[in-house]
Amino acid sequence: MSSTNFNQLKRISPLIPDLKILTIVMDGVGLTNIQANITSELKKQNGILPSEAFHVGNAVNAAYTPNLSSLFSSPLFRTIKAHGLAVGLPSDDDMGNSEVGHNALGAGRVFAQGAKLVNAAIESGELFEGNTWKKLVLRPELKSGQNTLHFCGLFSDGNVHSHMEHLFSLIRKAKKEAVKKVRLHLLLDGRDVGPLTATEYIAKLQSFLSEIGGDHFDCKVASGGGRTFVTMDRYESDWSIVERGYQAHVLGEGRQFSSILEAVEVLRREKNYFDQDLPPFVIAENNKPVGTVEDNDSFVFFNFRGDRAIEITRALTEENFSAFQRKRFPKIYFAGMMQYDGDLKLPELFLVSPPAIDNTLTELLSNANVKQFACSETQKYGHVTYFWNGNRSGKFNSSLENYLEIPSDLIPFQERPWMKSAEIADETIKQMYNNSFEIGRINFANGDMVGHSGHFASAVLSVAAVDLALGRIMQAAKETKTILIIVADHGNADEMYELDKKSKKVVYEKNGQPKLKTSHTLAPVPCAIYNAEVLDKSVSLREDLPDAGLANIAATILHLAGFDAPANYEPSLLIIEEKKKK
Repeated sequence: MSSTNFNQLKRISPLIPDLKILTIVMDGVGLTNIQANITSELKKQNGILPSEAFHVGNAVNAAYTPNLSSLFSSPLFRTIKAHGLAVGLPSDDDMGNSEVGHNALGAGRVFAQGAKLVNAAIESGELFEGNTWKKLVLRPELKSGQNTLHFCGLFSDGNVHSHMEHLFSLIRKAKKEAVKKVRLHLLLDGRDVGPLTATEYIAKLQSFLSEIGGDHFDCKVASGGGRTFVTMDRYESDWSIVERGYQAHVLGEGRQFSSILEAVEVLRREKNYFDQDLPPFVIAENNKPVGTVEDNDSFVFFNFRGDRAIEITRALTEENFSAFQRKRFPKIYFAGMMQYDGDLKLPELFLVSPPAIDNTLTELLSNANVKQFACSETQKYGHVTYFWNGNRSGKFNSSLENYLEIPSDLIPFQERPWMKSAEIADETIKQMYNNSFEIGRINFANGDMVGHSGHFASAVLSVAAVDLALGRIMQAAKETKTILIIVADHGNADEMYELDKKSKKVVYEKNGQPKLKTSHTLAPVPCAIYNAEVLDKSVSLREDLPDAGLANIAATILHLAGFDAPANYEPSLLIIEEKKKK
């Protein structure tokens, strides 16, 4: 590796020619009931464990994973935390997610994240004292009822992209500010929460609206749809998702219903939809939409997470917008819960400032003249770039950073559970043999994206596909002087069925089928170091870091590469020493 800038990174070991460090993120591959995974001889025989040896619904344990199994039994394997306080979330009851996970991986430290920042801003009142709230809400046109205040976002308590209590707090304050007319455009979850829980949240909404309503406060649901089909696309994967949302939210165009409850119940029955897949709907009275978006209205997108908020933000704010044709483009006062892209300043107005993440691993390595590589398919490409780099678009040094995106399939991932694992492995192995990078990171999206589908058999195949690709990279690592760090950013495929909180047994529906779980888990995630013998040193795991998490990976990467990590980074997981002479 290249010589370093002493002010940024200090080299503590001599440069080893052609040494490469590659971090492999197996997205959504948590380790619930890990002992079954490690110890069962049956798994070594055929890859399928009997139900008594693993949690029913654990697609990670059920998959044929000979490569992962070998790593689990190696001396350089441990688990680390990827949820709650370990990734900057409010409590250890909060499941991790890909955004905060990759922030921690790339930053080497734990920063207070979206939900925690919003909670604090609401509790302190800072959110309502800011210029953005005043500019959007304290307007005569809203107090007179001439114009409308719109709130749009994911409606659940999943706490990954949003939280309904944040919305309720915003509505309560709007009423206190004498706003007359509020319209809600609610995206149904079924992904960070149970797949068929929308009616439960609607009941809570109805109770809230009954409590807060009055003669001088008109607050109604105006439109909505399922999050994977309406509004919440990311990484420009499928702009038609955003277009459907725009037409429903802004234009009031879509199938009409008298209430959100009627919409959900009717649409579910018609095609057996999960909540996340529901088509767009519009609430109407006397055949007219109750809440189109008009010139001079105020509009708040209340998601705090950025990846699935950027495209709808652009559609609602950009003058020169070309992703789809807008039949009408009202001039509105728009704000996001947070600024979703700090480099692009998108949106211009936001209610809560995101964490300021500086001195990321990529930046330090770029300053040290180290060649880097990042690769994933579209669904997780932004995670190994934007989120890994501290919510920063672009590159620190384009001559040193090579980023490759493999286009994702545009069909339900459960129909192609292998996704782009083979193509990512192909490209990564090519770069390894070409010695084109010194520090790299890749993401296999399968365990997360297929895990969210609720299809157990597909999730099993998705994990097996990752293991197959991993095995190919492991073989290439031996031939290219590459050390691998194999981790995950959070759990998902490890719990495909709901478990009773007390008994830990599977919860069954009335029809006898297991209750599906499509959200992330609170499980620890794997961390394995492979091929460390190329250092020709004694490498072992530290035993004094029982609560280590994803943020410890950055210093571990630097340690293996021969650098001393910054003092404010979480410590390396390793002890690396000269071998004792015989």
